[in-house]
Amino acid sequence: MPAISHTKAAEAHESAAKIHRTAAERHQKGEHKAGLEHSEKAMKLSETAHEASKGAHAKSKAAAH
Repeated sequence: MPAISHTKAAEAHESAAKIHRTAAERHQKGEHKAGLEHSEKAMKLSETAHEASKGAHAKSKAAAH
């Protein structure tokens, strides 16, 4: 079902954004090691979110035909 796929993709993007913000906060505080760790986690989550978005788009496209 495309709606569920889009919801899961959106949740993945929101999680990645939250970790990106945490990484930025750590860097601003001078906690660069922690910032780097959060940045790496955020990048992985962003990649997962991107794949989820592609899957949701494919399901939407299939449902439209």
